[in-house]
Amino acid sequence: MKEGNVIEQKSKAFALRIISLYQWLSTQKHEYVLSKQVLRSGTSIGANVKEGVRAQSTPDFISKLSIALKEAEETEYWLELLHESNILEQDLYNSVYSENKELLKILTSIIKTTKTNNGMEL
Repeated sequence: MKEGNVIEQKSKAFALRIISLYQWLSTQKHEYVLSKQVLRSGTSIGANVKEGVRAQSTPDFISKLSIALKEAEETEYWLELLHESNILEQDLYNSVYSENKELLKILTSIIKTTKTNNGMEL
């Protein structure tokens, strides 16, 4: 499945970037609470995508990718808090935030397409 490969690659690359962001936030900014939250949700996206791609059924696939979507939405929230509390500067925020937005769009598209192609309600 080509879409699965793209989302797997992008969500894993994003997780690695989030790990680096967490390390930087904890060592350079001495921020441990919000950084731990963004670490958890940001790395969970790829884990759920990986599970979804290996799903046993279409409903299971949709469920796992829907969880990944929720984790991406939560990651967006933590990034916004880090930025609005002046912990994350504008350029870094814009870069990570836009990657997360891209994941949100891809996940939403895959879920909608899968539901449509399988005659499920949107």
